Amino acid sequence: MTIELTHPYSPEKHHSHRDVTGGWLRPAVFGAMDGLVSNLALIAGVVGAAGAGRGAVVAGVAGLIAGACSMAAGEYTSVKSQTELMRAEIAVERRELARNPEGEQAELAAMYRAKGLDEDLARRVAEGLSADPEQALRVHVREELGVDVDDLPSPYVAAASSFCAFAAGALVPLVPFLFGASGLVVAMIVSVLALFGFGAAVARMTARPWWLGGLRQLALGVAAAAVTFGLGHLLGVTVS
Repeated sequence: MTIELTHPYSPEKHHSHRDVTGGWLRPAVFGAMDGLVSNLALIAGVVGAAGAGRGAVVAGVAGLIAGACSMAAGEYTSVKSQTELMRAEIAVERRELARNPEGEQAELAAMYRAKGLDEDLARRVAEGLSADPEQALRVHVREELGVDVDDLPSPYVAAASSFCAFAAGALVPLVPFLFGASGLVVAMIVSVLALFGFGAAVARMTARPWWLGGLRQLALGVAAAAVTFGLGHLLGVTVS
């Protein structure tokens, strides 16, 4: 008689995670949405004031270039400042490890005791990690600052992501006018589809309901365009 052994559990299935620490997603999403919404609102305001025509095209192109450059410069400066601050704090930790390695090792052991390890195991873990100064630095920086020494955000990546994303978003409401559109209807239809589609795509990327993300972004974009169109129409400012 053959006896088959069964187990109440299945073998572990290894899985991978997406990069959630890189410096590209936030500026890319923010840039694309900012470009689409702000340029749609700008064009809507101009059309509301003076009607469709050369003024709408000029405003749209100017909004695209100025906004993309501004976004890139702002992201570069903010991420560069953040990275410089991180590097300064890492340098402080490096000096402390060189000046007082025993104290830093004791501090690391205390951290692991606070996480639930018993005193002897925490001491041995801290001792083993502290044997290599570079490894000790990585551990201290990660535990104390929540920063990965080898994966600091890049200001260049953030700036490039912002510039390209803003330009791509700002181009959406401008394209119909470049091809001779005589009113805001076509630009609004194209922008509405883009707003919903991009919002849905971002929601799927972040494991949220796609329809909720699409509707949320659509509502924000249409509201901004409606406000500026109404103000432009009420003020009646002419663009020459």
